[in-house]
Amino acid sequence: MRTYEVMYIIRPNIEEDAKKAVVERFNGILASHGSEVLEAKDWGKRRLAYEINDFSEGYYNIVRIQTADNEATDEFQRLAKISDDVIRYIVIREDEDKTRK
Repeated sequence: MRTYEVMYIIRPNIEEDAKKAVVERFNGILASHGSEVLEAKDWGKRRLAYEINDFSEGYYNIVRIQTADNEATDEFQRLAKISDDVIRYIVIREDEDKTRK
């Protein structure tokens, strides 16, 4: 099983209910495609290092998952690319040495 860290930034001008729906949707995508959500953190609204799509802030969400294949991360990336609510995302595979400790 591989462990991944998925970070995505939601646009700052979204309503609170819509933001919760986006978080549930994307965390659900990861969980429904054969991965186990180990940890989900909402870092809240933070300033971006540089503007993205004319936004200087965004809502950061970080999710750690464990999965046997890439199906969950591939589907997440596919849907995050076409979502207007997610302005940036990254999927990082953690080192096996780090996850065994």
